[in-house]
This record gives sequence, C-alpha cells and structure tokens, in this order.
Amino acid sequence: MKRWQCSVCGYIHNGDEPPEKCPVCGADRSKFVLLEEEPPETTQADSEPPREDRTEFDPPQTREVVLEAKNALEPYYKLVTGLMVKYHAHPISVHIPNGVLPVSFLFLILAMGLNSAALDRTAFYNLIVVVLAMPVVAFAGYVDWKGVYGGNLTHLFLGKMICAGTVFLLSLMLCIWHGLDAGVALAGSPSRFIYLLVYVMDLAAAVVAGLLGGKLVFPNRNRK
Repeated sequence: MKRWQCSVCGYIHNGDEPPEKCPVCGADRSKFVLLEEEPPETTQADSEPPREDRTEFDPPQTREVVLEAKNALEPYYKLVTGLMVKYHAHPISVHIPNGVLPVSFLFLILAMGLNSAALDRTAFYNLIVVVLAMPVVAFAGYVDWKGVYGGNLTHLFLGKMICAGTVFLLSLMLCIWHGLDAGVALAGSPSRFIYLLVYVMDLAAAVVAGLLGGKLVFPNRNRK
C-alpha cells in the first residue's frame, strides 16, 4: 500500500491515491508527496520454510514412526510377556507386597507400643519395598489377565485391580507422609492414629486382593 505525506503539515495518508484535501491543514492533493511503499504483510504460511526444509514431523509422519517402533518392539514384548506367563511372574511377584506389608504393619505396631524410632524406620523401609514392588505386580497381573484369561473384566478381576491400586496409592501416601514427618507414628504426634488407620486400610486392601486371588486360583476350593 502506498503512503502519501502532506508537505505542509506532515500528515500521512495510506492509499493508492492522495486525498483531495489534507484532513489536517486543508492543503490540496498537489501538496502530497509519495513515500516509500510499505512492504507487503507476510503471513505465517509465507514465513515458514519450504516443507522439505522442516525438521519437525507432520502428524501422519509421526503416526508412521510410532507404528514402525511398535512393530519393531512387538516381538520382544510378546517374548517377555510369554515368559512371564509361562513362569508365573504374577503369582511370584504378588507375594512380595502380600508378605512384606503385614511385616511392615507389625513393626509399626511395635514402634507405636514401645515408642521406638528404630522400629518405626524399619516399618517405613519395608513399606518402600511394597511401593517399589507394586508396579511390577500390576504389570504381571495385567499380562496374566490378557494372556491367560482373555482380558475379561469380571467382578473378580475388577476387584483385584481396585485393591491393587488402593494398596499402591495408600502405601505411597504413607511413605510420603512418613518422609515429611518422621515422627508421625511416635508418641506426641497428633496424627499417629490417623496414620495407623491408613495403614490398616492399606493392609485390608491387600488382604481382600489375596482373597480374590485365592478364588481365582482355587475356584473349586469352596464347592462341596
């Protein structure tokens, strides 16, 4: 677009032709001189480099790369999950939290009864083992659920999933709580019994998960 300047007052007019009169000083159009034209406005599309010069992936290219990676990893995934099912990874791994969590709870009761910081730390360290084991247990359970039981989401499997998630979240919460307040379970702490209650809920969820697992492994045990 052209720019015209009034030589009398300096008013700038934008347009293909100067105005008949200057709206500021009233000078006629002969007093307007042409200034340099403004460069054309550039759009975002104009400022982008040619497509062959771009380094980022377009969405179709991204999907293609992801699909190739998935296809490359799929044989290894099937090999690993097949071995997990064959050698009973879930029944083996689930014994870690099911065994360690009651021991941790026992140390907590002793720590609260004896007001022992050493026993309280022992309970805390055992609980960390539970937190670290739960992702492995959950993945192994998922592999069994898909590979052995066809991924059927029955009430039994749904209950096991809910209990496993509850154990992990409550154990993680207790670890964080103890990490922020190392004396939460000892005498003088106003939250010690709330802390104990959460521990009981955590242990109860693990017990229910074990009962549901027993029904799954021994479906005919209660039949007469």
